[in-house]
Amino acid sequence: MRDEGFFQNEIVRRFPSEHPRVWSEIENRYRIIAPDVAFARTSSNPVDRRLEFCSWFLATIQVLELRGEDFASIRATCLAITIEYVRPKNKWQAWLKRLPVRLIRTPLLRVAKYLVRTRAGVKGHSDGFLVQLVTDPVETLGLGYGIDILECGILKLFRKHGAAHYVPILCEVDELTSSLAGLELVRGGTIANGAAKCDFRYRIQPRR
Repeated sequence: MRDEGFFQNEIVRRFPSEHPRVWSEIENRYRIIAPDVAFARTSSNPVDRRLEFCSWFLATIQVLELRGEDFASIRATCLAITIEYVRPKNKWQAWLKRLPVRLIRTPLLRVAKYLVRTRAGVKGHSDGFLVQLVTDPVETLGLGYGIDILECGILKLFRKHGAAHYVPILCEVDELTSSLAGLELVRGGTIANGAAKCDFRYRIQPRR
């Protein structure tokens, strides 16, 4: 399923009698936003590529807001979309999501660190992300791997379109995606909520 399909499915569920009109409005908003994230497809920073998916969130949020939906309702819609997007659809997908934890004590972790440092750690575009790798065992709860997002492309995009106050909704999903990977996310703050950075620190969840 293409990324926008997850949004369309939720709109059909939420608006069974008028979803064609609502979805058309979202597509129109997306076309307005899309030029602002066109750089993400070819950015040297791989984290920037999530911006196209987030632009569908922005389009959906703006349309729901214009239709009179309150913050709680918009939040519920966004979380429903994201949960369905990240949810493993079968045992194979569930196994793949937990694979990084199985490899975290192996030499492949060094490869992951190298990729984060050399690619995500260099800004690919002024409107994109800047990520810093953290390897100090003390700072990473003994794991030797953590990241700090120093510049958030999602916040930049939403701020440009007057929707920065919705970004914390998307931050909520990080805990879920970490859990699916077999990790507990330990976070001090996010840029969207006023912190200087978004810190991602992890503990490995015990096997069940």
